[in-house]
Amino acid sequence: MDTSTLIDPDKVEAFAMRTIADVTAAYTGVMVSLGHKLGLYRALHGAGPLSAREVAGRAGCAERYVREWLNSQAAGGYLGYHAASDTYELSPEHALVLADEESAAFIPPAWNVPAAMWADEPKALEAFRTGRGVAWGDHDARLACGVAAFYRNGYRASLVPQWLPALDGVMARLEAGISVADVGCGHGHTTVMMAEAFPNSRFHGIDTHAASVEAAGRNASAAGVAGRTSFSVARAVDLPDQGYGLVCFFDTLHDLGDPVAAARRAAEVLAPGGTVMLVEPFAHDHLEDNLSPVGQLYYAGSAVMCCAHAISEGGRMVLGAQAGPKRLAEVFRKAGFSHFRSVATSPFNQVFEVRR
Repeated sequence: MDTSTLIDPDKVEAFAMRTIADVTAAYTGVMVSLGHKLGLYRALHGAGPLSAREVAGRAGCAERYVREWLNSQAAGGYLGYHAASDTYELSPEHALVLADEESAAFIPPAWNVPAAMWADEPKALEAFRTGRGVAWGDHDARLACGVAAFYRNGYRASLVPQWLPALDGVMARLEAGISVADVGCGHGHTTVMMAEAFPNSRFHGIDTHAASVEAAGRNASAAGVAGRTSFSVARAVDLPDQGYGLVCFFDTLHDLGDPVAAARRAAEVLAPGGTVMLVEPFAHDHLEDNLSPVGQLYYAGSAVMCCAHAISEGGRMVLGAQAGPKRLAEVFRKAGFSHFRSVATSPFNQVFEVRR
C-alpha cells in the first residue's frame, strides 16, 4: 500500500523544526558554558548596554570571538540587542539565571552534564547492548561536577528554609543536637548547608565515589564546618550506625542497586523517633502523566546515569529517576517503615517524611 498519501507534510515540517530547535538548544548550551567560564556574563551583569569591544575588554577576550558569541546570545533571546547603538544588554532577570552564581535559578554548570553524556556515549552504547551497568565514578568527570553545581543552589533555596521545617519535629531536634546521615552526599553541599544551619548537630556524609567524597571534605573546610562534619566512602547498605536522628537521601535512592536494602539499613541505624528525609526527582505514578519537558529531562538522564549506576550495583530493583510516590512508598514499606508522607513538591523535586 502506498503510504505517502497518509503522511501529513505539515506535521513532518513541524516536527523537523522541533528537532532543529532541540539541536539549537544544544548549541546554545555550549555558548552558555563558554560565557560562564570566560566571565562574559559577569562582564555584562549590571553594566547596562555594552558594545562587543567593551564586553571583550571587561572579560579579557578577543573581540571578534566575543561579537559572534554575543550575536548567538541575542538571537536566542538570552541578551537584548540595541541596534541603534550596536550594544548588548543582560537583563536583571536573565542575570539570575546566567550570572549570579548564588541564585537558585543559576544554570550554566548544568551544561557539564550533557557534555559528559556525549563524552560517555561509547559506554552508553555498550551498556544498552549488553545490559551491563556503568558506575557513577566511571563517567566523565564533568558529570559529578555538573550535577553537584546544578543541585547546590536549588537545595540552598529550599532545604533549610522549606523542606526541613516541613518535617514533623525535626527542626527542634536539629537545633538541640542530633546525628545526621547524608546518604549519597556527592560533593557535600547538602551536608554543609545543614551543618552551617545547625551547629549543635553532627553530620556524616557517605558516597561510593571517592573523588566526590574528597571534594565534600574540601567544601566543608572552606565553609568552616569541618569540625562537625565527616565524610567517608561507603555504600548506602553499609551506612555506619551512629544512632541518627535524621537520615537523608537527596536525589540518591533511585540510583541504588538495592533501594529496599538501603532503606532497611536506614531503619536499623535510626535513633528512636528518628526520621528519614527522602528527596527524589518529581514524578507522577503513571508514564502518561510524566510526558513533559521535566519528564523528558529525567528519563534521558535516567537512561544513561541513574539506571546505569543501579545496574552496576547489582540492579535488584532499578527504580529510575521517575519512580513516582507509590513505588517509593512501597520501597519503604518493604523495609519495615509504616509512615510515608509527602511534605513538599517543586517542579523538579518531591520530598517525603518517612518513619518506622
